[in-house]
Amino acid sequence: MASLDAAGIAAPTSPGTPSRSLTGSLGVGAIVFMVVAAAAPLTVVGGGVPIAFLLGNGPGVPTMFVVTAIVLLLFAVGLSTMARHLPRPGAFFTYVGHGLGRPLGLGTAHLALLTYTMVQAAVYGLIGTLLNSAIIDLGGPSIPWWVLSLAVAALTGLLGYRNIDFSSKVLGVLLIAEIGIVLILNIAIMVQGGNQGLSLESFTPDAIFSGAPGIGLMFAVAGFIGFEATAIFRNEARDPDRTIPRATYVAVALIGTFYAFSSWALVMAWGPDNVVEAAAADPSGMIMATAETYLGGWASTTINVLLITSLFACILSFHNVISRYQHAMAGATAMPSRLGIVHPTHASPHRSSLVQSVTAAALIVVFAACGLDPELQVFAWFSGVATLGIVVLMALTCLAVLAYFRRHRTDAGLWQTAIAPVIGLVGLVGILLVVVANFPTLIGGSAGLADLFIALVVAAVAIGVGQALLIRRRDPVAYGALTEAIAM
Repeated sequence: MASLDAAGIAAPTSPGTPSRSLTGSLGVGAIVFMVVAAAAPLTVVGGGVPIAFLLGNGPGVPTMFVVTAIVLLLFAVGLSTMARHLPRPGAFFTYVGHGLGRPLGLGTAHLALLTYTMVQAAVYGLIGTLLNSAIIDLGGPSIPWWVLSLAVAALTGLLGYRNIDFSSKVLGVLLIAEIGIVLILNIAIMVQGGNQGLSLESFTPDAIFSGAPGIGLMFAVAGFIGFEATAIFRNEARDPDRTIPRATYVAVALIGTFYAFSSWALVMAWGPDNVVEAAAADPSGMIMATAETYLGGWASTTINVLLITSLFACILSFHNVISRYQHAMAGATAMPSRLGIVHPTHASPHRSSLVQSVTAAALIVVFAACGLDPELQVFAWFSGVATLGIVVLMALTCLAVLAYFRRHRTDAGLWQTAIAPVIGLVGLVGILLVVVANFPTLIGGSAGLADLFIALVVAAVAIGVGQALLIRRRDPVAYGALTEAIAM
């Protein structure tokens, strides 16, 4: 019978047995690249921010990114502190399992899989559409979006099958390119003084509370999805006790600063009085129009190309996150044990990666068979579900941190174990209430569809709780492994 290693994942007991432990030497930079790529910075700035201008609080949107970053930094304090006390991969479900009990921990795992799968599904819809538009612009034929998305899924699966270091290098190149072009545009706007001069109007109460600040906050939260995945790569990190906390803080700070600065630069480019009107005229083309005005046609074309690579980087990053979630769950006896096997050469969870590739391809085929619009339905609906799911996940994890440190003595200070997590939890609960209240708007205005998706989030947690209880009743040995892997 296999023993459990320090990560809580079954380890081989004899030579020739396939390895079940992930290893690697990822540093802070590599992990930050992975999680920031998942946030898809150019996609958020070029796609999400203009819609936030239009539907949210217009020139006050930059403040929403600042508020979100502060809340998430407070959340990260407790998350990073608990990560040092629980040297296991698995992130949310590991922490919730230890803090709030094994059944809810497994429920959280299922919700995390749903959330990240929905993010990936949403982006597959958008990237297929943009690729088709690019091919047509180059004089090529129109190709169904789902055909192109399946091709992207195949390439993603190939990279995900290989060593994680290779994926991190690919993501690093793409991320540097997309952040670089946006920063060049931001600087150009600053140098040229914008449309109405440079000001801090975006951070004044009049701007913050104009329009619908709740919707602006929702779009800001959506832009951070993926940052919390730093803990997923714990077993593949170099000196994880130092690398993981640092990567988490750097990722939140980098994402928050970049979004706040870039969205403020867009407000300055058009002027606080005109930014909503500019977004309404062409939200998807707003950043390209801005680039052409301040940098020239070359920049507009470059951003158009990098927007596609940004989406691909997002897909690849979430592919790696999902495959590692499944790997960790397999080690906890919550998924088939074969998904926990590690490739002998690539040191990757290759079987879990293959399952993730098949799942993504199946979803793309189902969406196409149902005739869903890849932008207005696939992208809008499922990114909305992911936003709701991630806020629930973070709120549960923050509560778990508080519960864990209340029961366990630690040398960590009161700030790390109580004060910061409490403030973070209050902020997350507030954001959750805003998301639920505005959820129909986020997914296109259908109250019935909103109720269905909210029920899906609840069902994911309930399925995990039910599975844990069933394992405990039917197979005490397997439940013992689940206990040791998730919550001792």
